[in-house]
Amino acid sequence: MKIKTVGIITKKSINENAAFFKKVVGILKKNKIKMLFDDHSAALVKPPVAHAGRTPGISSIPEISANPEISTKSEILKNADIVIILGGDGTILKTAGCTQKKATPLWGINLGNVGFLTESHPEKFEEHLSRVLNGKILLEKRFLLRIEHYRAGKKINSFLALNEAVINQGLFARLIEMKVDIDGRPMLTIKADGVIVSTPTGSTAHSLSAGGPIVHPDLNALIITPICPSTLSMRPIIIPNSAKVGIKLVTQRHQNQNMGLTMDGQVTSPLEYGDEIKIRKSTRTFQMIRFPENNYYETLHNKLGWGK
Repeated sequence: MKIKTVGIITKKSINENAAFFKKVVGILKKNKIKMLFDDHSAALVKPPVAHAGRTPGISSIPEISANPEISTKSEILKNADIVIILGGDGTILKTAGCTQKKATPLWGINLGNVGFLTESHPEKFEEHLSRVLNGKILLEKRFLLRIEHYRAGKKINSFLALNEAVINQGLFARLIEMKVDIDGRPMLTIKADGVIVSTPTGSTAHSLSAGGPIVHPDLNALIITPICPSTLSMRPIIIPNSAKVGIKLVTQRHQNQNMGLTMDGQVTSPLEYGDEIKIRKSTRTFQMIRFPENNYYETLHNKLGWGK
């Protein structure tokens, strides 16, 4: 894979890591690689604006500040050969929701906390970039969820998620009742604080906190995990990812007792009595750059404390 254009997507607070950001840009420029910047990194690329009586903020990069190419996440994923994500898991999840038909490889550099989905640390960037440019990497595909929100039989919204879709009770602490069907056939009625439908990638996120199993990301599965169910017999279940999951809200709530739908902890949508959520495997895929020496089980052990 010949890399000519690299997209750079950063966490919102990238100013905290301005020195490293500039190092990344400098190394890419040295390798004569065209760069596309998102709106967060643009603040470090554009010339700083000085106000009367004030000192400009963090200085921009003089060599490229004259005419930086600034794009939306969707445009970057469409036009770049690879995308470098400077941030943590949240930055990767926000990017996943913008995934295009072109499965552009993403390379996560951990500037966050746990960084379970990221692949490299800042001190390894230059060494790992050399390997990326020389093709000494693995490309790992993860499937995405397509989540569709219906009200009165009409689709009102559609989302993508890498980790999970969560239906929860919002601000009011009372059980909600949901009817779940698989491929159009009734499966069960859940009375709980909510329910999580996750991918194997998301099995180590919200689903795990709610008592769900760890599922290896290579498996073609969906995990349905009730959140604090009302009965002891209500346990998480793993089903094939070829299945289509339907969830209907059958709990009546007053206006100030809202329920909500959340994708990857990043995007939310309010829910009402009678709403239906349809979840299936998306035709789009999320492709991540990996290095052969990094091991999934070691990541579980080191970053999540699994088995300690």
